Amino acid sequence: MDNLSREDFNTLLETHGEWCVSIYMPTVRAGQETQQNGIRFKNVLRAAEDRLKKLGLRQPDIDRQLEPAQQLLNDADFWRHQGDGLALFIAPDASLTRFRLPLTFDELVVVSKRFHIKPLLPLLSGDGRFYILALSQGDLRLLEGTRDSVSEVDLADLPTSLVEALSDEVIERQLQWHALGHSGPGGGHTEGGMYHGHGPGQEEEKLRILRYFQMVDRGLRDLLKERDIPLVLAGVDYLLPLYAEANTYPYLVEEGITGNPETLSAKELHKRAWAVVEPIFKRAEAEARARYEQEAGRADGLASADLIEVLRAAHQGRVAVLFVPADLRYWGVYRPGSGNVHVHPERQPDDQDLLDLAAVMTYAHGGQVYVVDRDDVPGGGDLAALFRF
Repeated sequence: MDNLSREDFNTLLETHGEWCVSIYMPTVRAGQETQQNGIRFKNVLRAAEDRLKKLGLRQPDIDRQLEPAQQLLNDADFWRHQGDGLALFIAPDASLTRFRLPLTFDELVVVSKRFHIKPLLPLLSGDGRFYILALSQGDLRLLEGTRDSVSEVDLADLPTSLVEALSDEVIERQLQWHALGHSGPGGGHTEGGMYHGHGPGQEEEKLRILRYFQMVDRGLRDLLKERDIPLVLAGVDYLLPLYAEANTYPYLVEEGITGNPETLSAKELHKRAWAVVEPIFKRAEAEARARYEQEAGRADGLASADLIEVLRAAHQGRVAVLFVPADLRYWGVYRPGSGNVHVHPERQPDDQDLLDLAAVMTYAHGGQVYVVDRDDVPGGGDLAALFRF
């Protein structure tokens, strides 16, 4: 699984030229059906090739641009390690960027003068993406989840146990325990013989755990930088407030999952964490929907379902919230200099998806984008926007 950062997203936004190829497809994580991943990818590459031909590119130029993607067809290891969806972007200079992500995509191939990124927005706008930090002194796991999936995140050089992080101190402490006639961490499962309660020894152990959690927090700060994704803690009850004390990540959720996470599968942790974060996601979206219903039709014009008006406002950075349907595209041209918009009943060579463009510009100016089913757009239109001013 790959991480999609704001920096990655911004790089995609800044890529322009003739022609940018965007490919989305669902993928299978495990089992015999993983063989279908390569077959499906071969088909979407053929579709991309056909579209490049229709745009007038010569076959040698098409082969050169698609060649890095063609190489993936023979990468068996790549296809065995997939998420729920694959997003792949091929720039005009043939550079390739791909993300194996915890989000299922409809199969889609778009060739335009910029990358088509609307399907990625649920992963970046805080709409349904969250982390679970499973805490114990013997094992540390970070899971990334969406409403429908969960996967483990590689912690790179982050220490994944207290012994690993503070090995010298732990060894010294074990020697002290044995000298005093106490059983060490191997003498039974008591969270490593660690902090339970109060007193001089317990306070010392509490400070040791706190130092470990501060090391974890520093590592996560780099791993999760520039992200505004909820983080849910899972651990025995006395560890959660200690980690909260060490934490500097601004999107730590107050409510955690209590219990020993070493006995819980990723699936069970996902289920319990989703119960915690779902109300958070729904509350923000519900508030935006209610505000749209309140503002729609008022004379001050702080809400709109008009595509042209929304595009102009998004370009000016005035869109605070935007609802766009995942499965609808309006092909056309927006000219920033004049603000003119041309919508075409059928796609023309220079067209782009104007709904995608509105979403991109809203996000780029710090707005909130909700990518929803068409029937879930407030007001019953094809898009809905709330303006800052």
